[in-house]
Amino acid sequence: MPDKVRIALDAMGGDHGPAVVVAGAALALQKEPAAEFLFFGNAAQVAPLLAARPQLKAVSRLTHTEIAVRMDAKPSQALRYGRWKSSMWLAIEAVKKGAADVAVSCGNTGALMAMAKFELKMLSGIARPAIAALWPTLRGEAIVLDLGASIGADAEHLVNLAMMGAATARILLGIARPTVGLLNIGVEEAKGLEPVREAGRILREEKLPDLDYVGFVEGDDIGKGKVDVVVTEGFAGNIALKTAEGTARQMGEYFRAAMSHSLSARIGYLFARTALRKLKERIDPRRSNGGVFLGLNGIVIKSHGNTDAEGFAAAIGVGHGVVRDELLAKITFALGRHHDYQRQALGGAAS
Repeated sequence: MPDKVRIALDAMGGDHGPAVVVAGAALALQKEPAAEFLFFGNAAQVAPLLAARPQLKAVSRLTHTEIAVRMDAKPSQALRYGRWKSSMWLAIEAVKKGAADVAVSCGNTGALMAMAKFELKMLSGIARPAIAALWPTLRGEAIVLDLGASIGADAEHLVNLAMMGAATARILLGIARPTVGLLNIGVEEAKGLEPVREAGRILREEKLPDLDYVGFVEGDDIGKGKVDVVVTEGFAGNIALKTAEGTARQMGEYFRAAMSHSLSARIGYLFARTALRKLKERIDPRRSNGGVFLGLNGIVIKSHGNTDAEGFAAAIGVGHGVVRDELLAKITFALGRHHDYQRQALGGAAS
């Protein structure tokens, strides 16, 4: 565990830029006083915000760049115009060079993924990265991945996601042996796409020591908290995430409308406001903000682009936690053990 966690921040990313990034870092510092920050962005915009926060400035270093990746830029455009010089690239490069332990950005997801993959490279045996994030459930929280890093997956990729997700759950949720399920259209083994069924077979047969594979789960099982880790490919995962976030906002609007439509409803709100406040906190997407890019040879955290300072502080907190608990080393170890099993199985089959 490092004495100091050095956090590189893309100060220009997201819908609100430096105002949210700097304020979020200040909030994060209150919770993690051992953190140090490397800001990459336009000094004319970032420096005054740091100067207004002496405690944060004392543990921060600012590198100036006038280049920022647009939120609507295609990954190929971001690589072409932002390589070597954008705030996003420089934050990732700090991780590659060892100047930072983790990079955090609320910028363009596709650009961040492309730059991170290009600069940090993939772990051995991993073809594509994945986004993993905390998901509120009736039992607490779960890890869900992939939430949109790439589309489609073969069986081997899904198995890799299961192992990386379990390692993340052990760190972020504190569960020694997380339960893992594959998202499917039914729980029966004969249902679903062939890659999902094949991944289920591999996980059942390998009986990996660091996770408990329980089989297929359906969409409504995510919110129930049936398993600690839900594994799916990025297309379905992203749709599930956006649907859940939209439903949470929809329910919030329903509650506000119901609580204000009459005098009796407003009086009822006065009696129920404590419970309603707890409900709002429970479904607040800021609590679970911060997706971990898994499969890379380095740690990168993606924050929602439209988050506020509290949400960005939560994303920094996720990054601090996965560095402190050495997530990258634990994922590398789990993948190596799986690949050893595969080589032994192939050797046995050949003989």
